[in-house]
Amino acid sequence: MRQALLPLHGVASRKDLPLPFSYALTAAVCALLVSFVALAFLWRTAKFRGASSGRPLPGHLSEFLDAPEFRWGMRGVGVLLVGFVAFAATAGPDLATNPTADLIYVVFWIGLVPASLLFGPVWRLLNPLRTIHLLINKAIGLDPNDPPLRLPRWVGYWPGALGLFSFVWLELCAPERDTLSTLRTYFALYGGINLLGALAFGTAWFAQCDGFEVFSSVVGRLSPFGRRSDGVIVMRNPLENLDTLPMAPGLIGVVAVMLGSTAFDSFTASRWWINKTYHSSLSVTQLSTLALLMSVGTVLAAFCIASWLTGLLSLQGWSGMATRFAHSLVPIAVGYLIAHYFSLLVFGGQEAFIRASDPLVNGSNWFGTRYFHVNYTVLTPTSIAVVQVVSIVTGHVLGVFSAHDRAVRLFPTKDAIVGQLPMMVLMIGYTIGGLSLLFSS
Repeated sequence: MRQALLPLHGVASRKDLPLPFSYALTAAVCALLVSFVALAFLWRTAKFRGASSGRPLPGHLSEFLDAPEFRWGMRGVGVLLVGFVAFAATAGPDLATNPTADLIYVVFWIGLVPASLLFGPVWRLLNPLRTIHLLINKAIGLDPNDPPLRLPRWVGYWPGALGLFSFVWLELCAPERDTLSTLRTYFALYGGINLLGALAFGTAWFAQCDGFEVFSSVVGRLSPFGRRSDGVIVMRNPLENLDTLPMAPGLIGVVAVMLGSTAFDSFTASRWWINKTYHSSLSVTQLSTLALLMSVGTVLAAFCIASWLTGLLSLQGWSGMATRFAHSLVPIAVGYLIAHYFSLLVFGGQEAFIRASDPLVNGSNWFGTRYFHVNYTVLTPTSIAVVQVVSIVTGHVLGVFSAHDRAVRLFPTKDAIVGQLPMMVLMIGYTIGGLSLLFSS
């Protein structure tokens, strides 16, 4: 009998925390308020230089990273990794010990966050769909950068947000989401749709419409590595890197899916939700889908309202404000992702690598890890809880910094400070909500 995948995400309970909930909440709100007041007095002009900033990497290292051999090597790694998972999914039996689900939901999905934070948008280099698309174009004699159609500007990141939502729905709501038939069907459809889109609209499709690549690219804007406006690879302040995130339509949708889905996943661990699903006339899938939509929609609506109020109070009008300030939600979303999933990556990642040594579940030991055991002593409940609180608070403080710098760049100083009050109220609300979900899990 197949066991349920990811029954818990390793979130410590409030009893494991080294301080009471009221203390953690008070400290978090005070950190936000102090940051806001300090910025109002000390940060009166924009300091982030965006794409013009950064210190170039040493010449040989930069040349190596941009060399075609390195790029094709990364493509090959991506094809091999995805090929291994596909092999386990198609040739292996549909048992709980098959590594496919763990490799997808833990190693790939959660691991993409720290990988992107450390190295930038790594999935752009590894993405096997880009490689397949390039090979198809070479085979039929077409230029992948000269497609028959062009993506309209208004499309922006909305397809990427939709693709990302489809995956979090699969992970959090779909029935039998860890069965091989479900995973094969989903990724066959996902890959087919994205390849058709790329054949029609060229490689630009992946950067805006492939949910996984968009996700990695958005998270990767908090990496210390980026490209200057002249194309040179540089090291820079991660918040300056974040400032380079294009203000394109749909960006707020991507971040709302990131933040709303994580909040929903935390909420489903509460006793209230468990009782609700047990007594509801709707199926668990139906109820979960509605709740996920409401969670993402609430994040989106709240941010849009706060952004519109920011525009009105700063006397700049409300049009386009949500897109201009959407980047400030990225540190908050990443903070929640780390808080909610990092312990699962540590423990579930070990389990995935152990199982990966026997992809066909026939007793083989390809990588010599089959007889290893998960080390649960690497993290304590207290250390988990401390990391969770710190990541949430840090994410919100960085969000305040990002929003403030963008505001003083766009508006006169006085108007910028007054206009940020709705955003500050929103950040406090997100903090209260996030810590409440954390402590109630």
